[in-house]
Amino acid sequence: MTVSSYLVSKVLFFNLFQYFSVEVLTRLFGVRRSRTFTAGASLGVVNQILGRAMKTFTAKPADVEKKWVVIDAEGAIVGRLAAYIATRLRGKHRPDYTPHVDTGDHVIVINAGKVVFTGRKYQDKRYYRHTGYPGGIKETSPRKVLEGRFPERVLEMAVKRMLPKESPLARGQFAKLRVYAGTEHPHEAQNPEVVDFKSRNPKNARS
Repeated sequence: MTVSSYLVSKVLFFNLFQYFSVEVLTRLFGVRRSRTFTAGASLGVVNQILGRAMKTFTAKPADVEKKWVVIDAEGAIVGRLAAYIATRLRGKHRPDYTPHVDTGDHVIVINAGKVVFTGRKYQDKRYYRHTGYPGGIKETSPRKVLEGRFPERVLEMAVKRMLPKESPLARGQFAKLRVYAGTEHPHEAQNPEVVDFKSRNPKNARS
């Protein structure tokens, strides 16, 4: 008899003895069943000894059903909203989340020009970029962006920095984000589900 077969038989005998003893006590004396023993626990121990691990579920791209959601960003905190959007884009809210598969939803954001910052970030925060030439560092602030021609870029930049680094997967996830500064969007045909982000937590919005 090998060591592995001996251990398996010993574990099975111990678990069967424990199981039947608990059953006898429960039926004869009304003793409350112990919550420390389960049939799955004994099978897990045996599978570990035999080297049989439970297979991890991996979602297939063709089997992923992606939803369309619309979020009203008026009065929402930029950082909290961006974190929620990044989670939906990546699909981390789903039980079948797979890191290397795009399981996220399509997200539509309206009123992106009316997002708010906490503290002094509206004026003091800085966005940097470089032209590629010597001394070509450029900076701007959220106030300048929100008051400029493309106020939706504040939320776009916040979400992009919360997604994985530059890769085909990250580009595909970011492409599912549609941000509009106003109240209208051209995606009514997709029947997007309305997500009330501000009511999920009192800290998500400022009046």
